[in-house]
Amino acid sequence: MIPFADFKAQYAAIRTEIRQAIDGVLESGWYILGEQGRAFEEEFAAYLGSAHAMGVGSGTDAIQLALMALGIGPGDEVIIPANTCMPTICGIMAAGARPVAADVSEATLTLDPASVETKLTSATKALVPVHLYGHPCDMDALNALAQSRGLVVVEDCAQAHGAMYKRKKCGMLAHAAAFSFYPTKNLGAYGDGGAVVTSDPDTAERVRTMRNYGEDRRYHHNRPGINSRLDELQAAILRVKLRYVDTWNTRRKELAAKYLSALANAEVTLPFVAPWATPSWHLFAVRSKHRDALQGHLKEKGIQTLIHYPIPVHLQEACREIMQANAGDLPIAEAACRQVLSLPLYPELPGESVERVINAVLEFHA
Repeated sequence: MIPFADFKAQYAAIRTEIRQAIDGVLESGWYILGEQGRAFEEEFAAYLGSAHAMGVGSGTDAIQLALMALGIGPGDEVIIPANTCMPTICGIMAAGARPVAADVSEATLTLDPASVETKLTSATKALVPVHLYGHPCDMDALNALAQSRGLVVVEDCAQAHGAMYKRKKCGMLAHAAAFSFYPTKNLGAYGDGGAVVTSDPDTAERVRTMRNYGEDRRYHHNRPGINSRLDELQAAILRVKLRYVDTWNTRRKELAAKYLSALANAEVTLPFVAPWATPSWHLFAVRSKHRDALQGHLKEKGIQTLIHYPIPVHLQEACREIMQANAGDLPIAEAACRQVLSLPLYPELPGESVERVINAVLEFHA
């Protein structure tokens, strides 16, 4: 069996460092908002080139807190791509705003600035572009559009740890950015976790207080807030993993290059890399008009695949009423959701396993 991901293999490689980090926290007796959290925030901010990073409970909370800190709330509309994962939507709704789905670029499957323009209303106050699969959005075009309309931009970087747009890392391209450290991510914790990143000190201070009940000093609360803090155990684990993320991303890039080369003539649409993009290769998602049959064939060959994502958010049952959208409204995203299939891609994936996947895909189309 070739698994879609192998968390045990990654842990085995760094077991000693992880155990030392966990033991250090347990021996300290301090588990929330302590030295490990502060150290990780400084190291993660330095890795990105940002002035501020605030650890929070999840990537979903990071979106909510970033929007709240930037003044987005009830009555406001936030435009997102239709083919994102539901946590993006949940974070927007938790902030009290209304998500509005736009279509995506045929090439990159990321938020299409032209479609965004068609969704703008007087209530539009923010954009949340998603760097899908680790490929950056066309941020210059989106930022120019946002600036012309006075909109806030919050990057969803849940899949883009280490990805770069031109010469800047994702997370440094807007008013703020939201990261997830869910275990599947390129930089993943051993549980839930997230971070808000910004270079604006006022936004950073609001996030710091809002994540902790709006508390600016013990038992003094100067604004509404929530309970969303990255705990010390996860922060210590992430400090270890942060040292390896670029190495792991390099391996992901090598494996992606093997797929791209070997499947160039297969009857699948391969991921497109824009000239301004350095992807993190969080996922390797191909598109096939025979997606379900291809997935079934790979399963028979002992190869696990996943679909990211099978249903566009505007057609999710939970979103139909609030988004007031119908099938056919966003054709590129809807077609992608019928066709995408993610092949195994993780740093510990053996080369012979990649060859098996390639051969199985080619065999299906033969």
